[in-house]
Amino acid sequence: MKKVLAVVAASVAANVVYAQSSVTLYGIVDAGVEYLNNTGQNGNGLVRLTSGNQSGSRWGLRGVEELGGGLKAVFLLESGFDIDTGTSAQGGRLFGRNAYVGLESQYGALLLGRQQTSMREFGTIYDPNAISDRYGILSIAPEFGARADNTVKYVGKFGALSAQAFYSFQSNGNEVAGSNVFGRNFGAFVNYATGPFSVGVAYDDAHVGTPANQAPVLRRVSVAGTYAVGEAKIYAGYRLAKAYDGAMLPGAQSADAGSNFYWLGLAYKLTPAFSLTGTAYYQDFRHTGSDPWQFVLTGDYTLSKRTDLYTSVSYALNKDNSQLGVNGFNSGTGSSAVFNVQPGKNQVGAVMGVRHRF
Repeated sequence: MKKVLAVVAASVAANVVYAQSSVTLYGIVDAGVEYLNNTGQNGNGLVRLTSGNQSGSRWGLRGVEELGGGLKAVFLLESGFDIDTGTSAQGGRLFGRNAYVGLESQYGALLLGRQQTSMREFGTIYDPNAISDRYGILSIAPEFGARADNTVKYVGKFGALSAQAFYSFQSNGNEVAGSNVFGRNFGAFVNYATGPFSVGVAYDDAHVGTPANQAPVLRRVSVAGTYAVGEAKIYAGYRLAKAYDGAMLPGAQSADAGSNFYWLGLAYKLTPAFSLTGTAYYQDFRHTGSDPWQFVLTGDYTLSKRTDLYTSVSYALNKDNSQLGVNGFNSGTGSSAVFNVQPGKNQVGAVMGVRHRF
């Protein structure tokens, strides 16, 4: 009888431990058809299939284990991919979106690995387009989509106030002995949300030089707020940026530039299934007239809890020699230059697609 009871007790204990641990598989698959005008040197039109328009296509594993006394072990592995080609995103990384492990308690979470920077966490809340991969804040201010390698991060929530801070020993690669500043990235994000109102402040300091020249650095600080009224939600934000010691701001005409970036948006749910979001973004580069605008209008129709259809239209308005396209500032040469916008030219983009969550 004692042996039987021992086996039963061990079985119960094993089941309790199993019940306190969980691993979840999840993901998003997003694809659409896009039209662009004014692309390339000749200003041609372009129609193409695109992946990750409203949300980056991804799959991931999320896990938690209860350790007792309110302490938990947590991990997240998240892989981005391009559904149009089947290749990995984020430069071919297997888990390029997130890859971390850590401990969590009532005092917050301490996480180790590749993670989102504070500016990205901030943008997820305060960009009206929720950091959409196509036509949104990432086109004109890509730092709001940044991730950092080799990162230690703290996240805590205390009632209506939440706070987080991170330190990356090398934000995009491997540490180099004797080059402790090379690639260093750190920042923080504080947010306050109560009722219909929220306000947040984020800071980011990124060294973007090389082991031989560690000096170039980009510093940014951003503040934004939201206010919900009935079925409408209003967004407003500002970001101050400055490059130092030869660093280049995205879209700037010269090194060591500074810029003021503003945005204003409105999201409105017309019916339980259909919503509209309109946003205006403007970047003012100091001491130059090359200051671009971007306008985005997105409609989303929910077919179910997991599947929705969307249409998004964007207009990039350039001034003087600015080179902003609806998907970002000019970059790349050769075959990738086909998407570039000629200096001072404007661009219209439109995409229609379907997004499914699992």
